[in-house]
Formats: sequence, structure tokens, C-alpha cells
Amino acid sequence: MKTREQALKYGLSFPDTYQDAPFHDTNWQLVRYKGNDKAFLWTYEKDGYICLNVKVDPDKAYFIRQMFPSVKPGYHQNKMHWNTIILDGTVPDKEIKMMIAESYDLISDSPTKRIYEAVKKIPKGKVATYKTIAKVAGEPKMARAVGNALHKNPDPENIPCYRVVNSKGMLVEAFVFGGAGVQKELLEADGITVKDNKVDLKIYGWDGR
Repeated sequence: MKTREQALKYGLSFPDTYQDAPFHDTNWQLVRYKGNDKAFLWTYEKDGYICLNVKVDPDKAYFIRQMFPSVKPGYHQNKMHWNTIILDGTVPDKEIKMMIAESYDLISDSPTKRIYEAVKKIPKGKVATYKTIAKVAGEPKMARAVGNALHKNPDPENIPCYRVVNSKGMLVEAFVFGGAGVQKELLEADGITVKDNKVDLKIYGWDGR
């Protein structure tokens, strides 16, 4: 991710967001959450690079800056709660997306974070349906939102979205997890039998308890 357009497009992919330019200066383009009008992604050009300001958990702020020299204390913002990401090509896209997603979760009252936490609870060797994840996340009627959140999974290594199947135990279409058959391979590595692109929920289903 090196351009403002890429960053804004990703920021606007989250539910209930909109773009804003509040300072009558086109150099500053923000993405806000509609629920409270707070900005979770600030974009601007500085010293020849596009920069992003994202909100961060204060406990993580210093650690992230140590990991990536191009992540600095928030420019023109509270340096305990905001980081600046310089898009100079040294910070991996996966990490940038994760930081934007975490900023969105911190700013918004979206259930996205609760969905990810629910998915993390699925035991190895088990699968859960979208409906079950919605229930565990505290929103029983948002099964569709679960699907949307998992397709934007910012941290596949720690959020095992491949363990989520539909109400009949069917796996999702090809390429969602990086290639045809990848979900099947990941489930089989967990010790789950997949037959005809389907998992037996009576054997492997997790009910959220």
C-alpha cells in the first residue's frame, strides 16, 4: 500500500463509513464512522510520502513503532493514542490493514471486533456456523455481517475464519482463503474430515459453549 487511494478504499470498505475533508485543504482526507462521526483514518502528504494517522491502543503504540521505523508517534495528534504510518513501502500491507482495522474498532461501536473475538474461540478440530458466531458475538441476527467481517479478516493467522461454515456445513467458494481448496486443507490439518466440500456439523460443529 503506497497511495492515498488504496488507503481510503480500504478504510471505506468498513461498515458505515464516509470520506471527509474538514479543513478546506484537499491534502487532508479522512475516513469517519457514521455512528459518531469520529475519524479513524487520516491521510495526508508530508515530505514526499503519503502518511496515515490511525488510532492505537496505548499499550501497543510504542511496540509497533519499535517494530516498524516508518511508524511514528501521531503527527499533530495525541501521541499516546495515535500513530502515523509513512507509506514508503517498508511496512507490509497486512500490517497496515491490521492497524487501520484496529483503529476502526477503537473508534466505532461496530460489532466487528466482537465477531473476530468469537471466531478466535472456535476450538481446533471444530467448526462454527455464521449464525453461531453471530450469537457468540452478541448479535444473533447478524449472520450476514459475520460473513462480511470474515472476508475482511485483518489477521488470518490469529483469527481462524476458515473454521466458519454455512448452516449446512458447506465450505465457502474457492479462493476466499488464498486459493482453491485452501479452506479444505486448513480444516483437514485441524483433524476435520471434509467430504464433498462439506463438514458434518453433528460431529464437528461447535455450539459456542
